[in-house]
Amino acid sequence: MKNKMMSIAEAASTIESGRILLIAGSETALRHLPKGRWIGGTSVYFLTAEGGRCDEENVFVTVFDSATDCRIRHYGTDTLPGLAADRFGHGFSAILIPSFSKAHAQFAMEGAGYDSVFEQPLMGWITGTHLDEIGRTSPKVFDGTSGAAYDEGAILLHVELPATVRTELDIINLFEQDREADTIVFAADGFSAETAKVNGREVDFADYVSANALDTRLPLVADYAGAMINVSFQTVDRDTGRVQFYAPVVAGVEYRLAKSTGDYATAFAERISGEPGEQLSCNCILNYLYGDMEGKRTGGYTGPVTFGEIAYILLNQTLVHLDFERAEAAEVA
Repeated sequence: MKNKMMSIAEAASTIESGRILLIAGSETALRHLPKGRWIGGTSVYFLTAEGGRCDEENVFVTVFDSATDCRIRHYGTDTLPGLAADRFGHGFSAILIPSFSKAHAQFAMEGAGYDSVFEQPLMGWITGTHLDEIGRTSPKVFDGTSGAAYDEGAILLHVELPATVRTELDIINLFEQDREADTIVFAADGFSAETAKVNGREVDFADYVSANALDTRLPLVADYAGAMINVSFQTVDRDTGRVQFYAPVVAGVEYRLAKSTGDYATAFAERISGEPGEQLSCNCILNYLYGDMEGKRTGGYTGPVTFGEIAYILLNQTLVHLDFERAEAAEVA
């Protein structure tokens, strides 16, 4: 497998070679690519071998050299629950969903209940735009076989692998609950909230966040049987009384603010030290911003910077990586 920033010309040549690809780039760059066996999603922020960067001209390409076949499918909100039905017997699926779309909300709220969703690695990300374009330009996903671009639904690349190639999906999350912090429970599921129960008392949540000077660079964290799942703050508007999140809060779940990591950039650098093996990864835009990653190297964890990460379910402020391991034929016989 190969992860590399490529020029449009280099990416086009790779597509025309017939390889199976996953591509991230600006909408303009992706629209200049020829048809082929690839899917793509919009992002202009990347972690490269040379360091983090914003790049609207080139694209980040992952080449699945070990893949034996693929199926590319676009799922609307009505067909998204059946995404696992098109998988191969042995392989994985890459999924891309535009941020702020109906599919984004649907997958976030219902994806964990989709049939067979956890039976094979499902890895991907929420596509985005330049930060200056949020609200003005819609994020896109691309079907390389047809050249079609979508701002709704999800595009999936179902990949078949030989029996000698195994995959393992994992995450790197800096955060855990601050056990000294208040407990926060919401009455309704959603990407926003106006009220919450804090230590059992109902409060105006925007006022609570502001009055207590919560560090909104830190996410809210829920503890699901030892698995820490983040919900990141997007905006806090005291005028409207609404707090927006990058992932939905779940009614009845107990959240606490994350424990401070100290210097964010240093803490993140320590967690990603070392060189991983063959892998596909993506990292959250908030890690990129708060970790001050522009111009900084992240070892072998290169890939697009995204507006949400998918490791079976939607995640926030997390690095997701899918690792590939080649086994001897005798081991899988």
